[in-house]
Amino acid sequence: MARRSRPFILLALAVVSGGAAAYLAMQYIRQQATPLMAATPKTAQVVVAAHAMPLGAVLGERDVKTVEWAGGALPPGFIGSVPEAVGRGLITSVQENEPILEAKLAQKGAGGGLPVIIDPGMRAVSVAVDQVVGVAGFVLPSTRVDVLLTMNDAQGSKEAATRVIMQNVKTLAAGQSIQQDKEGKAQAVPVITLLVTPEQAETLALAANQGRIQLALRNSMDTLHIETRGTRVSALMGGPIGKLPVATPRRAAAVRELSAPEPSQTVIEVYRGGVRTLQKF
Repeated sequence: MARRSRPFILLALAVVSGGAAAYLAMQYIRQQATPLMAATPKTAQVVVAAHAMPLGAVLGERDVKTVEWAGGALPPGFIGSVPEAVGRGLITSVQENEPILEAKLAQKGAGGGLPVIIDPGMRAVSVAVDQVVGVAGFVLPSTRVDVLLTMNDAQGSKEAATRVIMQNVKTLAAGQSIQQDKEGKAQAVPVITLLVTPEQAETLALAANQGRIQLALRNSMDTLHIETRGTRVSALMGGPIGKLPVATPRRAAAVRELSAPEPSQTVIEVYRGGVRTLQKF
């Protein structure tokens, strides 16, 4: 009888031990999960733009607001209070609800406008243009352009020539200024402001006074510098300036005739009556 009841006893002990193990496992899991579920998610106050603003704008109290930023992935350099952002100028444009970061603001007390977006060591030079020069209105802030100069050649020919004098120049602003026309009436003139080095500023100022400047819009991702020879009026009609001369067949034949070697000759020395003569055959 004892032998028959032994398997049932072992089975009962296995069931009891399995249940105890499951109970202990559940208790352990609950102890580990409870602090995580009960923990309060981390949040922080982040200053964001209340509306879209262009670069150079000075932030006011109505231009920014604070929002709750949940989670641990806070944007680097974020600003946590409105007074830290008010009165500082934007060095890049922002969109509505975009976080206002330290990297997007000028230093405190620097103000706003164009001066705060000029890189150290660079200069901003404005050039009066028209719709053609300004690439029909497509030259906007932060675009890249090449500067072309057209003027009369001062080296003897007095012929109009065009050449690229600057490449991959960044535009800072595009606006208008009021100037007087020939009759003395006020008129709006488009103005493009370029970011250049001091040496380029000298070249640009001289070019604006000596000839006509035109801008060529380029891909902002294209930074390749291309060497050009320029072009002149005579080259437009296929003249020799700007192109290599092509020899005509008649001229080539004349060259061959001039350069053809003379045929070889035989010279015989003849003596007659003591007189020496040379005969060629």
